[in-house]
Amino acid sequence: MHVTIIGAGLGGLTLARVLHVHGIPSTVYEAEESPTSRAQGGMLDIHDYNGQLAVEAAGLMDEFRALVLEGREALRVLDNDGTVLLDKADDGTGGRPEIQRADLRQILLDSLPAGTVRWGRKVTSVDGRRVTFADGGTVEAELLVGADGAWSRVRPVLTGAKPEYTGMAFVETYLFDADTRHPAAAEAVGGGSMFSPGQGKGIFGHREAGDTLHAYVEFSRPLEWFDSIDVTDPRRVAREFEGWAPELTALITDTDTVPVFRPHYTLPAGLRWDRVPGVTLVGDAAHLSVPNGEGANLAMLDGAELAKALASHGDVEEALAEYEQAMFVRAVETAEDSDQVLESLFGADGAPQKLLDMLTDA
Repeated sequence: MHVTIIGAGLGGLTLARVLHVHGIPSTVYEAEESPTSRAQGGMLDIHDYNGQLAVEAAGLMDEFRALVLEGREALRVLDNDGTVLLDKADDGTGGRPEIQRADLRQILLDSLPAGTVRWGRKVTSVDGRRVTFADGGTVEAELLVGADGAWSRVRPVLTGAKPEYTGMAFVETYLFDADTRHPAAAEAVGGGSMFSPGQGKGIFGHREAGDTLHAYVEFSRPLEWFDSIDVTDPRRVAREFEGWAPELTALITDTDTVPVFRPHYTLPAGLRWDRVPGVTLVGDAAHLSVPNGEGANLAMLDGAELAKALASHGDVEEALAEYEQAMFVRAVETAEDSDQVLESLFGADGAPQKLLDMLTDA
């Protein structure tokens, strides 16, 4: 068996690594020109009930633990006036250690045989298991796996479902050398994550490696609203938070980067498809959801579980059917949990009390 994987994100690389552990060869095709051609985003909390299971299956737990950022599981909830409502320290007993996404991806890349990932191979079309690239080259896959994210080129082989805008988006900012250059914002965020939810909006901050604050300014608005303002202008974005504490709005106005607009899209809840011989999906290609802390974890677990199913079954179609049925259930359960989180963060009333209630119940 040889597995063709489209996409060198965390899901596709975990699949390739666990296949390698079980002696099954694969090739990963990635549109990016190199591992460093694009920033890989911020930190990820890798959970003991899904993402870490994938790391274990990949045999990379020691490498993972060596790059965990200590103290980042600390959690704060602030009222919009800056009052600290919850301040939970990282006592080392949590099950969601934080790691930079780029570091986690590099661990996986380093664990693969040379030549496994083919860079600069952008897919333009997929017809059955025949993949065509922008350079005109083609591959006829024995087993094809789409790990190519929200706008997957492989997904249409299985289903006509397309991502739809959720009504929510965030504007992303970064503050560098925060403790010395942005001390008020750094104090507000604390040592880990900070949430200050409002009604239909919120400001969230994350302390990353290298004294960096990564902020997500969330809005519940139609896409047309964003077209009417300049989301790259931090002061224009901050006007939506008039009256909020200055140490919170500083996460917008003091940004050291141009704000980036990121609308949230999802696939239909409970999406399934009929079995198509020799083709399947992992991660966002299969079950795209709003940012909820589970996306990377689920993608990695998908990759690990698919690899293990292929290694344990003599019949590929039996393996794919077993994997997909379990994956469909996981995706639905996670989506239901996400709905509760979103309501606590952006509910029409009770913010931030709903978030406090949810955290207390947990």
